[in-house]
Amino acid sequence: MQDNQQRPEDRTQENISEQARIRREKLAALQSAGEDPYRITRYDRTHLSAQILRDFDALEGQEVTLAGRMMSRRIMGKASFAHLQDGAGQIQVYIRREDVGEDLYAAFKSFDIGDILGVRGTVFRTKTGEISLHAASLQLLSKSLLPLPEKYHGLKDNDLRYRQRYVDLFMNPEVKDVFLKRSRILSEIRAYLDGKGFLEVDTPILLPIEIGASARPFVTHHNTLDMDMYLRIETELNLKRLIVGGMERVYEVGRIFRNEGMDTRHNPEFTTIELYQAYTDYKGMMDLVEELYIRLAKVICGDTHITYQGQALDMGHWERLTMVEAVKKYAGCDYYDWKTDADARAAAKAKNVAVPADATRGTVLAELFDAFVEENLVQPTFIYDYPVENSPLAKRKADDPAFTERFEYFICGCEYGNAFSELNDPIDQKARFVAQVEKKRAENPNTTAQVDEDFVTALEYGMPPTGGLGFGLDRLVMLLTDSASIRDVLLFPTMKPLDKKPEAPSAPKAAEAQDAGAAEAAAEPSPVEKIDFSKVEIEPLFADAVDFETFSKSDFRAVKVKACEAVPKSKKLLRFVLDDGTGEDRVILSGIHAYYEPEQLVGKTCIAIVNLPPRKMMGMDSCGMLISAVHHEEGEERLHLLMVDDHIPAGAKLY
Repeated sequence: MQDNQQRPEDRTQENISEQARIRREKLAALQSAGEDPYRITRYDRTHLSAQILRDFDALEGQEVTLAGRMMSRRIMGKASFAHLQDGAGQIQVYIRREDVGEDLYAAFKSFDIGDILGVRGTVFRTKTGEISLHAASLQLLSKSLLPLPEKYHGLKDNDLRYRQRYVDLFMNPEVKDVFLKRSRILSEIRAYLDGKGFLEVDTPILLPIEIGASARPFVTHHNTLDMDMYLRIETELNLKRLIVGGMERVYEVGRIFRNEGMDTRHNPEFTTIELYQAYTDYKGMMDLVEELYIRLAKVICGDTHITYQGQALDMGHWERLTMVEAVKKYAGCDYYDWKTDADARAAAKAKNVAVPADATRGTVLAELFDAFVEENLVQPTFIYDYPVENSPLAKRKADDPAFTERFEYFICGCEYGNAFSELNDPIDQKARFVAQVEKKRAENPNTTAQVDEDFVTALEYGMPPTGGLGFGLDRLVMLLTDSASIRDVLLFPTMKPLDKKPEAPSAPKAAEAQDAGAAEAAAEPSPVEKIDFSKVEIEPLFADAVDFETFSKSDFRAVKVKACEAVPKSKKLLRFVLDDGTGEDRVILSGIHAYYEPEQLVGKTCIAIVNLPPRKMMGMDSCGMLISAVHHEEGEERLHLLMVDDHIPAGAKLY
C-alpha cells in the first residue's frame, strides 16, 4: 500500500472531509490513551537530513536522531519506508517491525502523511543505493489534521499558494529555496555595506505628516495623541537628517507602505534599501551599484551571466547614457534641437505621445523616455542627468541647471533603483517642496500633504555634499531568483479576502470545513443585491444603421486574463496578457485602471475585438480592444468591463 499514490479523482471534497474526520478521531484516541502529541515540548535532534546525505562516509553505521514531516510512506507487511522532510531536505527512513516492536510499528501504520515525527536510528545505504536511516524508535511529535495536497498535482494554484504559504513551503521545495536566497541576498548586501563603513539604522514607520511626494500613504489614528499618522512611503528624509547630524554613511533596510495599485511588480508593503554617503555624488553611487550587483550575481547565481525570464543578462557590463542620449538613440529626438517648450510639444505630437498642454522641454523629454526608451533597456543600464521637473530632491547640474544629478538603473526594461547627488540647498529645497505640495493639492483637494518644515530646518544647519541611493529589495530578489511576480518573493503578499464567509465553527464541522488546498468554510447564502438604476444616463442609440457585412468584419472573441499589471508611469493603463485560444499570448492595453485593480481581473473571461491593427501605447503594442459598458450617473462616467461565464472557452467567437 502506498499512501502517497492517491488518485486525483479520489480527492473530492467529500473524500477530504472524510480524511479530516478520521484524523481527528485518531487524535482523540491518542489523547484518551494519554498520548497527546501536542503535549510534547521538545525533541533533541543530533543531525539534519542534508548533513547525513553530505557526510555519509563519516556517519555510516552511526546512530543519529532526526525530526521532520512525513511526506510519503510505503507499507510492505512487516517493514515500511517513509520519507522524512526537515528544514534542510528529505531522507528515507526504514522501519521494521522486529526492530521497533509490535506496538510501535502498529502505531506507525496509523500515522498519517503530514504528521511530524522524531526518529532515532542508524545511518545506512539500501541495496538500491539510497542513503537512509534504519529506525530503532520513532515518536509522533505533532498531528496533521488536514491531508496534504496530492503528490503529483500538489499545491499549484498561485492564489492558493500565496494564501497558504505555510503549505507552499513544504510542498514546493523550489519556493523555499527562493526565500533562502532572499535571506542570503540581504546578508550579502549588509556585509557589503558594512564593509564600506556604512552604519545600519532604523527610522520611524509612523510619521506625523503626509509629505508632498506623489505616493499615496496609508493613514491611521494615534488615540493617545488624538492625531492622524501616516505609514512611511520612504525612509529618505530621516536618513538625510542623520547625515546632517554627522553620521556620514548610513543605510536602512526599510519596510515601506504605499496605498496604491497591485500587480506583478507592486505590493502595498515592500522593502527598500536606502543609503546615503557624505562627500560623494551620484557617480559614486553608480560605482557602488555596479560593484554590489556584480558581487550578488557571483554569490547567488555563481556567475555574472544570469538569465531572467528567458532573457540572458550580463551583470558584469553596465551601459551609461544620459536621458538626452537615450531619447536620441531610441526615439530619434534631440532635446537640444528644441529651442522652446512649444518645439518640444510639437516633437511629442509628431511621435504620437500625449503630453500636457503646458508641458516643458524637460517634461516632454521624460515622456518620450517612457514611451520609447525604457522597454529597450534590457541589459543593465544607467540613465542619468534627469530633467529638474521630475527630480524634486536632486541637486541641479552646475553646468546645466535644467538637469539634475540623478540616475535610475534599468534591467529587462524595468527600473530597479534611483540615486541622486542630494539637494542640500535649503532655499531651493523649500521651493521644490512647496511646488510639490501645490501640485498634489491641485490633483486632490482633500489631500493633507504639507511641506516638511523640519527637514528644511535640518538643511539650514548644513548638510555636506551627499550621494544617495534607493532600490527595491523585492525586485532585486525577483531578478536573482528568476521570479516572475513580486508575490513569489514575499512570504505573505497582500491578498484580497475571499468572498466566502464561513459558518460559525463547530467542533464536528471544523474538519469538514477545510480542504487540502483552500481550507475554506461553506458560504452562507447572501441576499440578492438590489441595484438602483434610476440615476443612470444612457447615450442615445446610433441613428445610422450598420450593414451586416460591416458588422461581421469585427472579430469578437472570448479571452481569458492570464496576467494583468499596471503600466509603469501611467495612471490609467492596465496591461493584459490574454489567452485568445490561438496558443500565443495576446497583449492589450486598456485605460480602465481607475475602475479596476489588476488582481481583480486575473482569471476572468472577457470579450475582445482581436482583428484591430496594433496600436502604440506607452511604447507598447496593444493588439485589440477589450469591450466595456459605459454609462453616466449624475454627470460621472461609470465603466464595467464586460465579463462572461467562465465556462466559455478562450477563443470562442461571438456572433
